[in-house]
Amino acid sequence: MRILVLGAGVVGTTSAWYLSQAGHQVTVVDRQPVAGNETSFANGGQISVSHAEPWANPHVLPQLLKWLGREDAPLLWRWRADPAQLAWGLRFLVECLPGRTRRNIAAIVAMALYSRRCLRHLRAELGLEYDQLERGILHVYTDRKDFVRASEAARLMRQFGLDRDTVDVDRCLQLEPALADARHLLVGGDYTRSDESGDAHKFTRALAGHAEVAGVVFRRETTIERIATSGGKVAGVVVHNGKAPELLTADAYVVALGSYSPLMLRPIGVRVPVYPAKGYSATLTLADDSHAPSVSLTDDERKLVFSRLGNRLRVAGTAEFNGYNLDLNPVRCQALLDRTRQLFPRLQTVGEPAFWCGLRPATPSNVPLVGRSCFSNLWLNTGHGTLGWTMACGSGAALADMMSGSLPDPDFPFLKC
Repeated sequence: MRILVLGAGVVGTTSAWYLSQAGHQVTVVDRQPVAGNETSFANGGQISVSHAEPWANPHVLPQLLKWLGREDAPLLWRWRADPAQLAWGLRFLVECLPGRTRRNIAAIVAMALYSRRCLRHLRAELGLEYDQLERGILHVYTDRKDFVRASEAARLMRQFGLDRDTVDVDRCLQLEPALADARHLLVGGDYTRSDESGDAHKFTRALAGHAEVAGVVFRRETTIERIATSGGKVAGVVVHNGKAPELLTADAYVVALGSYSPLMLRPIGVRVPVYPAKGYSATLTLADDSHAPSVSLTDDERKLVFSRLGNRLRVAGTAEFNGYNLDLNPVRCQALLDRTRQLFPRLQTVGEPAFWCGLRPATPSNVPLVGRSCFSNLWLNTGHGTLGWTMACGSGAALADMMSGSLPDPDFPFLKC
């Protein structure tokens, strides 16, 4: 088939790669000059199956009340005159029910484990380099109640096949000696040895290069105006690159536009529960003798992650629900640095931190939308939330299987119309 993929982030690029490897003729359209230049650009850098517990869980409501009014809150909800935000928020509350949380964890773990296997195979096959580290991910806790609750979540994830083990403070310091100065803050941790870290932007650009060699066509710096439909099918996609609008046609179409997916789909009557969750990051260049972590870390209290990317430390996290606003909030930027200094007071850096924010495409359940829409030739691969890097390879491979008429591998609630 001739397939048109909308979006060249990590999800769109992996989709294009696997579709091409399945024998299809693939074209990718994106408004950026290079692949992975928006939400995939400076994220937390974790391949984190251990992050399978969604934001929507029975324990989040007391935390939301605690965070109200705090500009530096890990989850900041800014009320807007936006029906989509309200509808998303109500569905989020429903997904906090215990039974739904358990179901959502099972789905996320299944896709994330499969995706991690796909990534490893792809890395070995193509010799990809993206500052990857295979040293696991260590979650650290500074509140004992949160630690006990997390231990319960870890037990559930082990039932689903993930090696997330609860560890004491001494073991945390053995795994990451750079935490020694913060020992007085810690109460315990969880360690997932099989998790990884790496630069999603470097990965996406490298894979896009291999995809081009394999025959994938990238239409860069091309704006997608709208999807055209006729007779219950997609008839084409109207685009422009500073010239007259052009209609691109194909046999099948894939929407992998992240947070912008609902804006493109709504005019043709396809409504998806995806809303932008703005995440922040700071990238610090490390001095040669810096007392910096080398194991990827997750700070549960502040909802931050710390990933070593070569001579850089990426500090990222939090979620701000403020529509499609991409302004950098200085209070939230400073909160990243303050927590970093609190955990690693001897950290030595060079130059100024590089701040960034991106819009994660969040579903209320954190379960992405992968599969066929109600248009027979329109497919979705979006809504990965905080786990786009983690689930990109798996959702791309599964989508290629489905579009080629094969059954996908993971036990996952794929879309069916």
